[in-house]
This record gives sequence, structure tokens and C-alpha cells, in this order.
Amino acid sequence: MIEQSLAERGFVFVRAPEMRAALEAAGPRTDWPAFAASWNDLELDRYLAEGQRSRSRRFGVYTIGPDGSALVRQPHQPHFQHREYNPLFGGIERWFAPIAPEIGAGPTMMTIVRYCARVFGAMAPEVSEWRVEAHQFRIAASADAPGQPTPEGVHRDGVDFVLVLLVNRENIVSGVTTVYDLAGTALGTFTLTKPFDATLVDDNRVAHGVTPVAPLDPAAPGCRDVLVVTFRAAEE
Repeated sequence: MIEQSLAERGFVFVRAPEMRAALEAAGPRTDWPAFAASWNDLELDRYLAEGQRSRSRRFGVYTIGPDGSALVRQPHQPHFQHREYNPLFGGIERWFAPIAPEIGAGPTMMTIVRYCARVFGAMAPEVSEWRVEAHQFRIAASADAPGQPTPEGVHRDGVDFVLVLLVNRENIVSGVTTVYDLAGTALGTFTLTKPFDATLVDDNRVAHGVTPVAPLDPAAPGCRDVLVVTFRAAEE
């Protein structure tokens, strides 16, 4: 069971059939084809060093109640992390292109956020409102430029809980995720390979990192598309 494994270990790797079933029980995904296709319209992450710009993204912020009610998208705003959690980009406000309105308010995104609210809310019943950040990421890779899913290395995100959901993976090898306890001991290793493969993480208890990705066929480009959804207790 997803919730039990997350509570016991601080993370859980969920294979696509189980994750699809869990989301179907939470709500509709009728716009999934358009949702997945929207990764073709992300904007380059210009905060990365020139020559390492293999990452494109879009970003959106929501608030939601612990039972999945009162889900509201917030005005567009910057993404901020403290240096403690992101030594590369922490301490600065980073402005990314917003998630397209029809994608951000579509049934797939709403279902994913409400599903997370139910799972993470059960882990922290004292929270009365969550701040939710949704990140669309595409990591591109070519023969001469491997893609870096986590250029900051092994890290925590500085939130309470994280969902990483694979949307698409095309002509890619590697991209191995390893989860560590706070002392640096590896707890588990897995690879998101099929759409809907996912991991849920208790960010207060574990850190994680993903190895670089490279094209399976070096003559063609490759990409790894994920949705990252983070939950943090909203400030009173």
C-alpha cells in the first residue's frame, strides 16, 4: 500500500499500473494526451550555466485543504529555495514560465494535486492548508551533452512531501533515482521508465538524487519528462 510504505520508509516507488489505479480512484484524467503533450511547450531554464542548459520547465503554485477541498491556483510567483537545500540556486528568486492555464486547471492536474493532498494529508493531519508547487520538467540529452535531472546532486527540496511522476521517456538510458537517509545511507534505488511510474517522498526524512541521462540511440536526441509536485504546510 502506497501510504503505508511512505509512512514506514519515508519514500515509496510506485509502478505505473498501481499509480494509474490510484489516480483513477481520485478523479478524472480525461485531458491526459494534452497534459503530456504540453511538455513540448516548456521554456529553457536559463538559470543553468550556459552549455549545461538541458532542462526546460514551467511552474505553478496552488493552495489546498487537507481533504483535497479549496484547491486554488495562486498568482504567478517565483520559485525560492534556501541555500541549505539547493547550494546551486538557493537564496534567489527564480522566475519560470507559468504552467499553461488549461493544463494547470485541467482534470489531470487537479486529480494529481487532490490525490497528493489525501496521501500527504494523512501523513500530517495537523496541517490545515498546504502550499503546493507544481513543476513541469523536461531533461534533454544528446550524445555530446548528457542531461542532468538533479544538477544540485543528492538533495532535499526543503518542503514536507514530494511526488515525482514520469510523464514520458524517449530514447533515454539511465536516470536512476537513489533515496538516502539523512546520514547518507542509501535506502533504495529505482528507475522511472514508464509513464505513471512515480515516487513519493517524505522530504523531512530522506534525500534523493538522479543520475544523468543519455540517449539510447546516440544519433537521435532523447528526453525525460516528469511532473514534480511538492507539498509544504502553508504559513499561518
